[in-house]
Amino acid sequence: MLRSSYGYGEGLALSGLDLHHSGVLGRVDPYGDTVINEQEAEPAGRQILALIERCPTEYRRSALLDLAAMLEACATTPGSYLWFLGD
Repeated sequence: MLRSSYGYGEGLALSGLDLHHSGVLGRVDPYGDTVINEQEAEPAGRQILALIERCPTEYRRSALLDLAAMLEACATTPGSYLWFLGD
């Protein structure tokens, strides 16, 4: 494990954002675990940048910026994975 993020709790919940159930982030399960590999991290990173622009609160924006940094690290590190641990 290279990095973890536990400080945002509900702030990182993607379910409250308009994902249109499409793209990589649309399949993140808030109750189960979801794994994204390096190939999926790049398009998810583009998707998260669009979400940041329409973010309703500064707290959630901060959480999404943290996630964007983790997606970037995953996308640029061969053989890496980003794990979302559900409820």
